[in-house]
Amino acid sequence: MKARYKAIVDRYADEIRSGALAAGTRLPTHRQLSAQEHVSLATATRVYAELEEMGLVSGEVGRGTFVKEISLPAGHGIDQHVIATDMLDLNFNYPSLPEQGELLRESLRQLAMAGDIDSYLRYQPHAGKMSEREIMASYLTNGPFRPSADHLLIVNGAQHGLAVTVMGLLNAGDVVVVDTLTYPGFKALAALYHLELIALPYGADGPDLEALRTICATRHVRALYAIPTLHNPLGWVLSHDQRQTLADIARQHDLLIIEDGSYVFLVDDPAPPLAVYAPERTVYVMGFSKNVATGLRVGAVVCPAQYQPALERAIRATAWNTPSLMSALVCGWIQEGTVARLETLKRQDARQRQAVAREVLGAMPCIAHPASYFLWLPLSDETRADRVVKGLMAHDVSVSTAEPFCTTSSVPQAIRVALGSVSIETLREALSRVKAAIELERFR
Repeated sequence: MKARYKAIVDRYADEIRSGALAAGTRLPTHRQLSAQEHVSLATATRVYAELEEMGLVSGEVGRGTFVKEISLPAGHGIDQHVIATDMLDLNFNYPSLPEQGELLRESLRQLAMAGDIDSYLRYQPHAGKMSEREIMASYLTNGPFRPSADHLLIVNGAQHGLAVTVMGLLNAGDVVVVDTLTYPGFKALAALYHLELIALPYGADGPDLEALRTICATRHVRALYAIPTLHNPLGWVLSHDQRQTLADIARQHDLLIIEDGSYVFLVDDPAPPLAVYAPERTVYVMGFSKNVATGLRVGAVVCPAQYQPALERAIRATAWNTPSLMSALVCGWIQEGTVARLETLKRQDARQRQAVAREVLGAMPCIAHPASYFLWLPLSDETRADRVVKGLMAHDVSVSTAEPFCTTSSVPQAIRVALGSVSIETLREALSRVKAAIELERFR
């Protein structure tokens, strides 16, 4: 005979899937459900926990349990980037300048005419050619950050760099502290490699470092994943003092620091990377997807000497080596000054797009760095993010809720908007639709 709580779960699930309980409906409190169904409070809690695990409801601290919008794609477009050709994509960032196609054409022509072209058809050293590692180390050198080519490994983009770091240096069950809102790609790796993520609370200017001390004092934390320069999705840039404090905590508790530098190029004169403050325990990961092009899957990992053998084994196990044609293109553009020029133009482009966003959205609450390619729109208590996203999809605009970025069970009502994947003119129109959809839902 079916357990009593299972019958309640099935009834609610059927009502949600049939539309009898509409998205955004506030369900009875745990105590109300307990009284209505004549079950214990523990059983009522179990019912909602199972519905939440099924992706049908979401529980919000202090507000209650709500029916989710279940017609959205899994991950609200983050897990699978399937965007219709007529959809305005404000979900992913792939900033590109008009001249880049011809730049690629000319560079391929030059590579075809130069030197030993057969070398691109052969295996490369797992960490990349030393000549190219030297070029990338020189490119990353800035002030006190002076990475050695000997300890720089070329990888297939920043995501691959994070993957080989997790694979090479962490084990299933390891505890990793991450920001409450963080890059979805790291969440995906944590799920794949069975890491336990602990969410670090944050304030207006970055993570709560006193909370980090408390977490490390009460749990055996193995690593910290951080985006200290232009945080994705909240846009903060940590100060010198914050970086020094974070490094001190990492030393005190023997933490591995995994530093994501994907958006550093957009910030003028930031504090040095964490790899300068704690070089003996920091793995610095960056890629050329945002500053050059997403299709060129090239990145770099800078690590302490003791971690290098494990990371090289992980590269060998996952990709053997970076495609030599791609790394040759990127290194050629570094040497020619093309990467630096593209970065300058994209900094200007990002600032222009942020200005457009501020103009269109007006007084609407918005969290963003003035030079970032994304912004975060917190919603009022009565506004449901999943309904906003669904409404925008009906008007050919794709954005994301907070869910793919959130590392806690309580997901804030917010929208994350990518600004870098459509023209400026199209962006203005798309943001107008975003504003209208939020206002429509707010007054529904």
